[in-house]
Amino acid sequence: MNIYERHDWKMVPSRNGFGRALTELAERHPELVVIGADLTESTRANYFSEKYPDRFFNAGIAEQNAAGMAAGLALTGKIPVFSTYGVFAAGRAFDQIRTTICYSNANVKIGGAHGGLSVGPDGATHQALEEIALIRVLPHMTLFTPADDEETRKATIAAVEQINGPVYIRFGRAPVPSITDESTPFEVGKARIVKDGEDITIIACGAMVAESILASEILERDGISVRIIDMHTIKPIDRQAIEESARKTGAILTVEEHQIEGGLGGAVAEVVVRTYPVPMDFVAVNDRFGESGEPMELIKKFELDYESIARKARELSKKKA
Repeated sequence: MNIYERHDWKMVPSRNGFGRALTELAERHPELVVIGADLTESTRANYFSEKYPDRFFNAGIAEQNAAGMAAGLALTGKIPVFSTYGVFAAGRAFDQIRTTICYSNANVKIGGAHGGLSVGPDGATHQALEEIALIRVLPHMTLFTPADDEETRKATIAAVEQINGPVYIRFGRAPVPSITDESTPFEVGKARIVKDGEDITIIACGAMVAESILASEILERDGISVRIIDMHTIKPIDRQAIEESARKTGAILTVEEHQIEGGLGGAVAEVVVRTYPVPMDFVAVNDRFGESGEPMELIKKFELDYESIARKARELSKKKA
């Protein structure tokens, strides 16, 4: 039995949770509208468009226009949700998100699909590895990076029902382990402690939370007690959870399916150096573009898999004072 088979985890794309949430929200919020960019089925916005065609608008392959449309609809009292691949949403439409949406503090929700390497064979041009850095720097913006299908559903619902302002939700394409369920707590800006430990803290986001859980099992066989945190909200980040973890375990390893610069690791480090400095290290994409391949093959090649996480954690634990 391999390490994956020890868990009764279903494999579900996190994008499914985005689609499920849209249809659930539509029933409670008649002012909710959705804007697509010719990738409706890929982002699962088709769950909404098929049920509420009169409230769906396809902007075509014109992401900047879609962002502008969303801002305009928000300023007239609608709750627009704009969805497309993360590379196109955060990259091509960055100026419109910054100046038209965030500067106006418009109540726009952005579904950034296919984050990380999960696009697989589509390759580097479609693999969003930079959007956390781009999005988290924007004033007024809230940034979610949920771990699985159910957490994506909860993040999308929270974006609409709890936040009056711009929100970006990053989710993936490939099936990932379902590690949460309906009873799992989700609070905006409040990290979830997946498991507690004494020797090292692993702070992860997105699909890397499951890989970190698997890594902890290897580490604990070596006598290393691991605290795991699911940092599903990167902005506003849970400063208290980070500081408490630094004080308790004395070392922090961040794990993300994103460039090493400017992502989750940078956000956590900004807190650590200002509160309780401890040894830190980062598991992330090391300043390179993605490439074509099956998602799990790429995760292993880019050293984001549970074995690579465990190896990096062992090295970091030796640096503790």
